[in-house]
Order: sequence, then structure tokens, then C-alpha cells
Amino acid sequence: MSNLLAWTAPPEAAECCSSLSRRPLSPAEADEIALVLKALADPVRLRLLSIVASHPGGEACVCDLTECFELSQPTISHHLKVLHSAGLLQREKRGTWVYYRAHAAALTSLAALITPAVEPALPRSC
Repeated sequence: MSNLLAWTAPPEAAECCSSLSRRPLSPAEADEIALVLKALADPVRLRLLSIVASHPGGEACVCDLTECFELSQPTISHHLKVLHSAGLLQREKRGTWVYYRAHAAALTSLAALITPAVEPALPRSC
């Protein structure tokens, strides 16, 4: 699982500490966050995350998701696994089905990352 959640500050500190415009990322932070952004860079995965996050009750079964795409169930499951590995989805197995829910804290951290800092950034070098 990605360290995006470990990298970001707690929600109350997000305005001062998490924004890309607040301070430069370290090479390790950039590597970790790039994994999350790469997971979202695929149109199928981006749609899957959107469908799961907006699904009634906030969660969706794999069986509900396959009808939204002209892809096989194993392909959908692969994309869901990538989103889960990136920390964007949580999953729970119930019987033979797996249910997915958007990882709210990860989405909040991602939003904080790309939100401009409230205060001007301090000059810093790489």
C-alpha cells in the first residue's frame, strides 16, 4: 500500500503542510505519491473510483461494477486491485464477493496535496 497517508499531515494541519505549493517534495515523497497518481491516470481506474465513491451506500460489489464496462470481471478486479494497492480503495470480502469503498482519508490527503497553500510558500531550493 502506498505511503500517501503516512506522508500527509493530519487533516487539521493539511492547509499548512500538505500542499505541493507549500514546500518541495523529497524524492521519496515524490516516488510514493507518483504511485497513487499513476493508479488514477488510467481512465478505467478513474471511472471505477468514481463509481465506487458515488455508489449508494458508498460501497460497491465487483458484481455491480462489471456491468458498467465492456471488460471482463478479471480485468475489473485487476484495476480494483491497483486502486486498493495505491491506498485509494478499501475492500471487504463477504462470502464470494468483494465490496469496495473509497478510502476517504486517502482522497482527503490527495485533495490537500493539490490544493494551493493558503499562505505564500517560503523560498526553498531543491
